Amino acid sequence: MNRNSFLWLVALITLFFNTCVFSQTKWRDIKTVNEVCSAYPNEIQHLFASLNLDYPGLEKVKQAYQKNDINAASTYLLEFYKSGNFNSELRKVQPKKTNRSIAATDTILQDVFIVQNVRGKVPYGADGHRDWYYKGPNNDKEWAWLSNRHSQLLQVYSTYLETGNPKYAQYMDLFLRDFIIKSLPYPAAKGGNSIWRGLEVSFRAKAWTKIFFGLINDPNSSPATQLLILSSLPDHAHYNRQFHGSNNWLTMEISALATVAAHFPEFKDSKEWLDYSIATMTESMKGQIYDDGVQTELTSHYHNVSLINFELFQDICDKANRTLPTFYTNTIDKMYSYIAHAIRPDGFRILNNDGDRGSDRDYILRAAKKYNKPDWEYIASNGKSGTKPKDGPSYILPWAGQLISRSNFGADAHWSFFDIGPYGSGHQHNDKLHISIAAYGRDMLVDAGRFAYTGEVADKFRGYAKGTVGHNLLLIDGNGQNAGPLLAKKPLDETYFKIEKDFDYTSSSFESFIKTQGTAKHTRSLFYVRGQFWVIADRVTTDRPRKIDALWHWHPSIEVKNTNGSLITDNAEGNLAIIPISKQKFDIEFVKGQEKPEIQGWYSPEYNEFGPNLTNIMHTNISKSENIVWLLLPSKSKTPKVKTEIISENDKEVVVSVQIENKKWKLTIPFENSTAAKLE
Repeated sequence: MNRNSFLWLVALITLFFNTCVFSQTKWRDIKTVNEVCSAYPNEIQHLFASLNLDYPGLEKVKQAYQKNDINAASTYLLEFYKSGNFNSELRKVQPKKTNRSIAATDTILQDVFIVQNVRGKVPYGADGHRDWYYKGPNNDKEWAWLSNRHSQLLQVYSTYLETGNPKYAQYMDLFLRDFIIKSLPYPAAKGGNSIWRGLEVSFRAKAWTKIFFGLINDPNSSPATQLLILSSLPDHAHYNRQFHGSNNWLTMEISALATVAAHFPEFKDSKEWLDYSIATMTESMKGQIYDDGVQTELTSHYHNVSLINFELFQDICDKANRTLPTFYTNTIDKMYSYIAHAIRPDGFRILNNDGDRGSDRDYILRAAKKYNKPDWEYIASNGKSGTKPKDGPSYILPWAGQLISRSNFGADAHWSFFDIGPYGSGHQHNDKLHISIAAYGRDMLVDAGRFAYTGEVADKFRGYAKGTVGHNLLLIDGNGQNAGPLLAKKPLDETYFKIEKDFDYTSSSFESFIKTQGTAKHTRSLFYVRGQFWVIADRVTTDRPRKIDALWHWHPSIEVKNTNGSLITDNAEGNLAIIPISKQKFDIEFVKGQEKPEIQGWYSPEYNEFGPNLTNIMHTNISKSENIVWLLLPSKSKTPKVKTEIISENDKEVVVSVQIENKKWKLTIPFENSTAAKLE
C-alpha cells in the first residue's frame, strides 16, 4: 500500500469513527469551535489547506495554524469574516427579535418542502439526519435533486430578516450542519445523485454564500456551522470547476464557481477559478446564444435560466473588477430583447418545448430600468409607461426560427407564436410548425407543456408532452414528427418570411415522420392579417393516399362547439373560430382528459401541474398531394359572420378570399417563397 492510499484509508477510518460517535443526534449539539474541531478534524484541516494563509487579514490565523493550534486558528478565521467589511452587499444587520411567524415558511420548518408544485415531507434516518435522497411523494428524482439546491433556505432566510424570529435562523443553522455532515465525504467525482450533482452543487454555493455573510454576526448562527460551510465551499467550487456541464448547465455551474471565487478570494485557488470562469463562460456564450439573442435550446424557460446566470456572472465580474468582452454585455442585451419582444400581452412568456408558462413582466420591467430600455418597458406594460418601439409589433427571430405576431402592444392584442426553427440543442419537443394563439387577454390555442421529467407523472405523460400529439400540428397516417436538426447553421433568409405594416407571413416544411413509408412532407404557411385573423395553409406532399389528423389544443378555460364543420368558441369575452376553407370534409373528434388508447387532451402550464383540456382532432383522407387551408378568426365577443373562398391553388401557392361583414381581403399565400405573399 503506498503512502497516499494509507492516508486515504486512515481518513476513511477516522470518518467512520466520527460518524459512529455522532451517529444518532450528538452532531446536533456541535456548535462551538472546539466541538467542531474535535468532531471533524479532517474537514477543518481541509479548510486550512484550502486557504492562502498569506492573504491580508489572515496573519493571526497563520501564526496559530503554524503552532498547530487549530482551535485558535479557527477562532481567528471566523473573526476575520466577522470583523471585515468586504462583501458588504451581503452582510445584514441582525433583525430585531420578535415572535412573528409566516405560515408558508413554518411549513418548511416542519421539513415539508414544495418542489415543482409537489409537497413532500422529508423523512429522517436512524442517525437523526434528513434523508437527502428522498424523492418526494411521486418518487421523482427531480424532487430529490431540487430539494438539495437549498432554495428553501433562502425563503427561511428572507423570513428571518423580515420577522426577526430566532426559530428561523436556528432552523437554518441546524439544517446546514445536518446537510454538510451527512454529505461527507466529498467524492471528488462527477455524479448524478441528489447530493453531488452539478446543478445542486451550484445552487447551494450561491445560497450558502448569501446566508454565510448575511448571518456571520448573528448569534443564532453557530461557529461550528460557519466553519463547516467554509470547509465545504472549496469542494463545491472544485466540483463546478472540474465536472461542469454545457449549455444552460454550464451557466449555472460556472456562475457558482465565480461566486465562490469572488466572495472568498482568500481561498488558494480563487484566482484560477475566476480566470477559468471568465474564459469558459465567455466561450460558452458564443456557442450557446444565437445572434438574434435566443439560447440554442429554444425553450423560453431555459433561455431565462441562462440569461439570469449570464447576468449574475457579469455582476460578479464587476464586483471583482474584472472586465468582460464587449460582446458579452451586448449578448445579454439581445437575450433580454428577445423575451421583451416575445412576451404575451398578459405578461407571460412563450410556453414551448420543456418550458413553463411563467410571467416575464416584472423581469423585463426590471431589466428595462437597469439597461435604460424604455421600449422594453412599453411592451411589458402594454403601453402604460416607457417609449413605443419604432419597430414591431411583430418580430421574426431568424436564427431561432420563431415568428411572434401581434396586432399591437395593448392588453387585448392578438398574439401568436409560430415555430419554424431547428429542433434545439436540449429539452426539445417534436413540434416544428406548431402555433400558439392568444387574444383579448386569454390563451386560445396552446402547447401541451412539459408535465414532468421523471417519476409517475413523467411515466404517464412524457411521451405526450414531447410528441407531435401534444401540439397544434398534423399527424400523417397517425404518425408524428421525428427529431429534426439540433442547431441552425445559418439564419432564415427573407424568402422564409415577410413582415409588413398590414400582415405577417412565414413558411417552412418538415418531411421526417415516424414509421411513415414513402414521401410525406408537411409545408405550413402562416399569414396574419394584422388586427383581423390568421390563415394557415398546410400542404401535404405525398406519393400515396394518406390519413391526415389536424390537432387543435385549446386552453382549459375554452369551450368549443362544432358549428357546421367549424370549431367555434362561445366565451363572454375573447373567442376564436377555426374554419376550414379548403375542400376536405372532416370528421371532428372532441377529446378531453383521455388516457386510453393513448394520452390526449391534457395541458401542463408548469412542471408537475396538469389537467384536462379540450383537443379537437379533425380527420380526413387525401389521395394525393393536397392543400388544407384554415381561417383562425379571433373576436372580442361573438364570432361574426364570415365568407371564405379559395380563388386559386396549386403546389406553389393558394389565393384566398376572406369577407367579414362588409370588409373583404384577398390573400396570396405562397409555399416557401415570401416574395409572392400579398394582401389586397
